[in-house]
Amino acid sequence: MTQTQPQEPTEARPDRYDPAAIESRWQERWERDELFKSHEDATRPKFYCLDFFPYPSGDGLSVGHARNYVPTDVISRYQRMRGFSVLHPMGWDAFGLPAENRAIETGIPPAETVRLNTDNYRRQLRLIGTSYDWSREINSSAPAYYRWTQWFFLLLYERGLAYRKTSSSWWCPTDATVLANEEVENGLCWRCQTPVEKRDLPQWFFKITDYADRLLDDLEGLDWPERIKTMQRNWIGRSEGVEIGFGLEAAAGDTTEIRVFTTRPDTVYGVTFMVLAPEQPLVDRITTPEQRAAVDAYVEQTRRTTEIERLSTEREKTGVFTGAYCVNHLNGERVPIFIADYALATYGTGAVMGVPAHDQRDFEFAAKYGLAVKAVIAPAGDDGVPLTAAYVEAGRMVASGPFDNLTNEDGARAIADAVEKQGWGKRTVSYRLRDWLISRQRYWGAPIPIVYCPKDGVVPVPQEQLPVLLPEVERYEPSGTGKSPLASLPEFVDTTCPACGGPAERETDTMGGFACSSWYFLRFTSPESEAGPFDPEAMRYWLPVDLYVGGAEHAVMHLLYARFWTKVMLDAGLVPFKEPFAKLMNQGVVHAPDGLRMSKSRGNVITPDSVVERFGADSLRGYELFMAPFDQNVSWSEEGLRGIYRWLNRLWPLVLEEPASGEIAPAAAKEMRHWTHRTLRKVGEDLDRLHFNTMISALMELTNFLGRAREAGPVDADAWREATETLVLMLAPSLPYIAEELWTRTGHPYSVHQQSWPHWQEDLAASETFTLVVQVNGKLRDRFEAPVEIGEEDAKALALASPRVQAFTDGQELVRVLFVPRRLVNIVVR
Repeated sequence: MTQTQPQEPTEARPDRYDPAAIESRWQERWERDELFKSHEDATRPKFYCLDFFPYPSGDGLSVGHARNYVPTDVISRYQRMRGFSVLHPMGWDAFGLPAENRAIETGIPPAETVRLNTDNYRRQLRLIGTSYDWSREINSSAPAYYRWTQWFFLLLYERGLAYRKTSSSWWCPTDATVLANEEVENGLCWRCQTPVEKRDLPQWFFKITDYADRLLDDLEGLDWPERIKTMQRNWIGRSEGVEIGFGLEAAAGDTTEIRVFTTRPDTVYGVTFMVLAPEQPLVDRITTPEQRAAVDAYVEQTRRTTEIERLSTEREKTGVFTGAYCVNHLNGERVPIFIADYALATYGTGAVMGVPAHDQRDFEFAAKYGLAVKAVIAPAGDDGVPLTAAYVEAGRMVASGPFDNLTNEDGARAIADAVEKQGWGKRTVSYRLRDWLISRQRYWGAPIPIVYCPKDGVVPVPQEQLPVLLPEVERYEPSGTGKSPLASLPEFVDTTCPACGGPAERETDTMGGFACSSWYFLRFTSPESEAGPFDPEAMRYWLPVDLYVGGAEHAVMHLLYARFWTKVMLDAGLVPFKEPFAKLMNQGVVHAPDGLRMSKSRGNVITPDSVVERFGADSLRGYELFMAPFDQNVSWSEEGLRGIYRWLNRLWPLVLEEPASGEIAPAAAKEMRHWTHRTLRKVGEDLDRLHFNTMISALMELTNFLGRAREAGPVDADAWREATETLVLMLAPSLPYIAEELWTRTGHPYSVHQQSWPHWQEDLAASETFTLVVQVNGKLRDRFEAPVEIGEEDAKALALASPRVQAFTDGQELVRVLFVPRRLVNIVVR
C-alpha cells in the first residue's frame, strides 16, 4: 500500500465536470497502489462478495452485464469502508461450447479465443471502475485450475458418486454433444436453441440423487429469492406415496408385476387403464404381435419429444394400446395397458395408473380413447361427481369396497396399510431429480481422468499424475459420431494402466463446464495453492460466500451443482459448512430501448465503452443503480442516463465552490444537519438491503436540498462542511471516480476509498412522523408511524410486508397499490 506517499498533483480546477480527465488517472493510481487487494485479517470481520463465474464471450460486455457487476462493486466498496476485509474477485468460466464453437467459426484456437476475450472483459471491467482483486484472477481452462477439477472428479469416484453407464441422453445435433436434463429447455439446447433428440451412449454421471433430501431440506435456511428455492424444490421433486403392484396376465407372456408409484392411493379403486412410459423396459416384453407396429412407431415418435413438451397440460394426450392387460389386486378388475408420452421413465417406476375421474390428464386421455371413468371420491353429501371434468378435491370414498365412507385422507392411509400387509406394495418416496450427466463429446473441456484397461477395467488416474493435459489439436470440429475429437488422437488415447502397467486407453469425453464452476468460489480464497484445490486456513476465513449475485437462469444447474459438490466436500471433511452461498440475489435484465433483449443480430447492443466515452463511468454506474429496483427488468433509456450526468454536473460545483457564509438562524443549520444525518441513515439502510435505486434517489435529494440552501443565502460553514464531506463519502461506493476527485480537491488525504463509513446520529436523523394508514380495497387493515419524508416505494413496501395486511392479500391478484403522501396506502386486490 502507498497511503503515505505524496499525493499526485491534480490539474487546475476545471470549470465543468470532465470525467475523461479524471477516470483513467484514478484507475491507474488505484491499481498501482493495490488499493483493493484482499487480505485475511483475523482482527476484522470478513465479507466475501462474488459475481456468478462469467464466460467471456467474444462480443464483450453490454450495459446489461454491468447491471450485475456495478452493484456488487458498490457493496464491496461500502463494506471496505465499514471496516470489513473484503474478498471481491473475478475469473473466467473459460471451458465449454462457446469458445469451441467460436474457434470452429473463426479458425482461432479456443485457448487464443479465451485469451482475447478475457483481455477485453478485463479492460471493460476496469473501465467501469470495478474494484476487483485482480491478483486472484483464475481461468478454468488453465491446467493449474482444471488439475483440481479432475481431482474433484476422482474424489466423487472414490466416494461412489461417479459412475459410467450406457444411457439414452439428450443430444444436440448442432453442438454434437449430449446434454444434462437441466440443459434442455422447452425441447431446445439451452445454449444454441437447437431442437434436441435422444441417443444411446456410454456416459459418466454424478450421483446427485444421493443428496436429494439434503439439497431439499437445506434450502430452508438460505437467504435466497423464494422463486429460486421453489425452482430447486420443483426440480428435485420429492413426492411421498405408495408403490403398488398390478399383476400382469399370463397371456402377456410375463408373470412379473407392473409397479406404479402414486401419491393418491385413495383412488386405486378408480383405475380403469394403465399407462407405461414408451421407454419403460416392460413395453417391449408385453406388447402383443398385433400391436407391435403401432407401438414401435409411437416409441420412435416419442424419442423426438422433450419431457417438458410431454408434460405440458395444454398438449393433446396421445397413446397406443399395447394389447396387454394387468389386474388390480384390490378389486380384481382387468385393466388395459397403454403407452403414452405423458408418462416418464425418469419419474417413479415409469408407469402411471389411469384414474380419469380424479386426474384431469387421465380424464382427457380416457375421453379420447373411450375408456371408462369410475368415480371413487365424492363431495360431502353426494354419491357421485359430475363427469365433465376430473374431481380433484377432498371428499368421501365411494365404490371402494371396505374403504367406503372414509375421508379420502383416511382412506389413503388405510389402503397403504392394506397393500403393505398383503405384500402388494409399500410406502416410498420418489424424486424428479436425476443423476447429473457430466460427459461431453467435445474437445474444449477438462479431460475425465479415467483409463480403460483390458485387464483391470475402469481405472482412475492417480492424483499425482494430474492434470491429464488437454492436448493442442488442429481440428476442433465434433465428429458427430458420439465420440470426442480426442478419440482420433492416438498420442492422447494410448497410455499405460496405472494399476498393472499394461497398455490402456484414456477416456476421451471431457467434463461439462458446470464441473468447473461447481468449486471456483473456493479457489478464489487461495488461487496459487499447489498442495490442494484451496488452502484450508484461507477457506475457513472467507467461506461461505456472503453475497452471491447473478442471473436466475442457473437455478437448477450451477446453483444446484455447486450445492451438491459442497455437501460432498463437507462429508469428505474438506469444508466445515453445508451451503456455499449464504445470500443470493438475482439482478434484473436490461433490455434495449426498443424493449427487446440486446443481441448482436438485432443490432441493439449498447456497450459500456460507448456510454463511458460520452458520459463517463460514474454516469453509467449511477444509472445502472438508479434505473429500477435491482431485481426488476428494465429498458435502457438514454434520457435516464442523461439525468444522472446532469446530476453529477450539479454536484461538481456544489462541492468545490465555497458558499457564502454569514449570520444565519440556528434552525437553518439544524435543518442542514438533519438532512445530512437522515440521508446518511437512509443510504446505509438501502445499501444493506440492496435498494440501490432509492439510495441514489436519497443522494439526489440531499444534493437538491444543498443547492436550494446555497441559493437562499449564507449557510453555516460547519454544517455545510459536514454535509459536503459526508455527501462525498456516501458517493464513494457508487461513484468512485468523482468521489475520489472531489475528496482530493477539497483537501482530504488519499484515498476516499480508505476512509471509514460515517456514522449518523439518532437525534439529528430523527424525522417528524405521521400515522400511515394501510387499507385493502378501501378497508383499514393496519397503521404505522412513518417519517414525513417517506417515499412511495418505501411506503408501499412497508404496507405489503405487514402480516395484518398479508392476511387479506395472500392468494389474491394484486391490481394496484395507491400511495397518498403523508396519509395512506391503499392496496387493491381481487
